[in-house]
Amino acid sequence: MSPLLSLSLALLLLLLLLLLIYTYLLSPLSAIPAAHPTAPFSPLWILLVRRARTENRTLRAAHARLGPLVRLGPRELSVSCVAGGVRAVYGGGFVKHGWYAYLADNYGVPCMFSMAEGKPHAARKRMIAHVYAKSYLQASPEMERIERVLLFERLLPLVEGWAREGRAVDVHEVNFAAAMDFITAYLFGLGKGSDFIRDAPVRRHFLELYHSRKSYTFWTQELPRLTAFLHKLGIRVVPRFVEAANKEIEAWCLGMCRGVEASLETGARTTDFDTPPVVYSQLAESLENSSTKSAPEITTHPRDLTIASEMLDHLAAGHETSGITLTFLMHELSQRPELQATLREELLTLSPAISYPTSKENQEQKLDLPELPSPRALDALPLLHALLLETLRLHAAIPGPQPRVTPSIPTTLAGYSDIPPNTRVSALTYTLHQNAAVFPDPLAWKPERWLEAGKEEKEEMMRWFWAFGSGGRMCIGSNFAMQGEFAISFQKCVWLWLRGAMESLLMALCNRVEMKFLLAAIYTNYTTSIVDDEGIEQEDAYTAGPVGNKLVLKFARVKEGTS
Repeated sequence: MSPLLSLSLALLLLLLLLLLIYTYLLSPLSAIPAAHPTAPFSPLWILLVRRARTENRTLRAAHARLGPLVRLGPRELSVSCVAGGVRAVYGGGFVKHGWYAYLADNYGVPCMFSMAEGKPHAARKRMIAHVYAKSYLQASPEMERIERVLLFERLLPLVEGWAREGRAVDVHEVNFAAAMDFITAYLFGLGKGSDFIRDAPVRRHFLELYHSRKSYTFWTQELPRLTAFLHKLGIRVVPRFVEAANKEIEAWCLGMCRGVEASLETGARTTDFDTPPVVYSQLAESLENSSTKSAPEITTHPRDLTIASEMLDHLAAGHETSGITLTFLMHELSQRPELQATLREELLTLSPAISYPTSKENQEQKLDLPELPSPRALDALPLLHALLLETLRLHAAIPGPQPRVTPSIPTTLAGYSDIPPNTRVSALTYTLHQNAAVFPDPLAWKPERWLEAGKEEKEEMMRWFWAFGSGGRMCIGSNFAMQGEFAISFQKCVWLWLRGAMESLLMALCNRVEMKFLLAAIYTNYTTSIVDDEGIEQEDAYTAGPVGNKLVLKFARVKEGTS
């Protein structure tokens, strides 16, 4: 062996030795327990875990074994405590990781959800927060009209037909459809939004496109530079059909945006049941009125794509997360006929009750659609609220990590100090919601825990409840979601410490009131039973529906005189 080669090998070994010494003894992160022996000096382990789609379960097990702060890679941490953890990371100063841009930038244009910096995010949020405010939604005639049309004109006639025929139905698909129709109606107006409830071929085509991309998001989100480099070499780790699906979905949303823009210019109304494009109009007007100084982020992209990117984010998050939540809740109820009966008793206290078919007088005289109970009355129903809370706890639609980056000065997390800048750190709903000290028997669906808990116990549960995120980057619509007894605790806790887990997680449909209306309409009039729930286990993913992507139920009309 030549002296030069010997020297080179010696230097290489020395460098490796120094790296190991620094990694395990001198690094500010060396005191933090590692989830895997290789984690301190290589991100390969956690990348393989994510590629295998086992991250949520793996991190929960790691925290159970090692404590509230765990090292996942050379510069990556996971946190699973509120005090000194979630409160610090999401309370301000930790910007979003670049991962979000690859998740939610549409047309190559950032939307509010993907904006990393707080200032442009705040500017965008100010533009549209008004139309998602609790007071606006509760008083909105557009919202009321949308609810009545979607329930009485679209959904309930179909459910009635299925019940009469004894037909088995994939409600997971139908839940996606109902959620999409609601969110697009609020974004674009009823006449310009989707009609997925009644147009089965169109909805199935969209859902096929939408779900076909899931297995390939790892590459662009976790290894974007490598993916781009391989693409330049002609090596495709992401198939062409994924790019084609993305383009078709973007074109569909852009087409709705342009349809709305054309209607606004002419003042046209496409149907008797049309409603204004509430969110689109609010954002378009705000962009028009904003100056470069007050909203600098709007100047770098075309106006039409800026609006379309925001709208696509709202409708994508809105339909998927609500559809998932409704599916898991209906699955739990369908296993419990007695609980369905108890829920029906509660729903029949509403005035008016959401009864279908409509009265003979309405049908014969072709009167307007029936009235609905107020959102406040619906939110005041304790059992319905508890059912939803427990489903959001155990089957959170977005259970995966929400990555942030540590600020420019060293910080302290979970008792570990001097954590360096630019360290990726995340919390995930999956671990927070399965804390057995807060939620006894955490893997069991027990809505009664929300009804039977004392005041201090409820407050502690709400402190750990992370289905919406909150603060400056919380889900905009969540003001409308939690009202009444639980709202006080929820609002008090989240505005104090959580900032920004997932503000576009649902947007309008994150006002879980819309899910409550749908559930009330169904379970006032029908019972559900399981036909096929194979694959109902929840995926291990960032956004996580059933593994089988289906739930087949039968509907049966409630017999007269039964509660």
